[in-house]
Amino acid sequence: MAIHASITDGVARLVLDRPEKRNAFDDQTIADISSVLSLWRHDESIRVLVISANGETFCAGADLGWMKRTAQLDHQANLEDAQKLAIMMDLIDSFPVPVLTLVQGAAFGGALGIICCSDIVLATEDAKFCLSEVRLGIVPAVISPYVIRAMGERQARRYMLTAERFDAGQALNFNLVHQLFSTQEEVVEAGKSLITTLSLNGPQAMRQCKQLIADVSGKPIDEPLMRHTSQFIADIRNTSEGQEGLAAFLEKRKPNWITAESGHQ
Repeated sequence: MAIHASITDGVARLVLDRPEKRNAFDDQTIADISSVLSLWRHDESIRVLVISANGETFCAGADLGWMKRTAQLDHQANLEDAQKLAIMMDLIDSFPVPVLTLVQGAAFGGALGIICCSDIVLATEDAKFCLSEVRLGIVPAVISPYVIRAMGERQARRYMLTAERFDAGQALNFNLVHQLFSTQEEVVEAGKSLITTLSLNGPQAMRQCKQLIADVSGKPIDEPLMRHTSQFIADIRNTSEGQEGLAAFLEKRKPNWITAESGHQ
């Protein structure tokens, strides 16, 4: 497999592992990622998903061999191929727990889709980004909803149309990444710190918070939405986790979801 997948102490790790190909993904990589995430999304023991890559490059986008193969496909086969990529992106975007992605080096083409589907993104200061598709005579169609949502239509108009590279500082300003670090080692350490922070939160609360964001984002603030959000918090307060969290706060103790491993991720 072109990926490594593991779960330890509630932390699911998905590692792109084709450094000799700059972690470019092909149809098999997409199938492997989709298979793993389809299985993991039903695993209640997972509290955070970490996506990273081995080597100097996070992901160079589409594998050249795969691109050559798609050029020989008829329209129906191309449609089916594109739908598989769309499913993979949706599996990342809708994954029920926080998705933390660690980026180093280049993140081109479809790699921007992975980044924009993630909840939290940390990157090295020397990382480079590019929506390179138009240089190849194609368009970033499948990833476009996620990219435009993250960076906004105005920036997307420029960088999708020009295929210009932009640096990590610009990516930060465009809301594609949340924080920058000098080295890959610092990114990894910051990732560990964030995992510890996330482990202090109610597991079901984080899952419900992701659902809440999906429910509320882009919606008009009207009476139906207010009813929905009121119902949402009322439901959460009556769950066992909600009751435990409030009791722990009032009794000045740690809630029962914080384990000995929580501070040692």
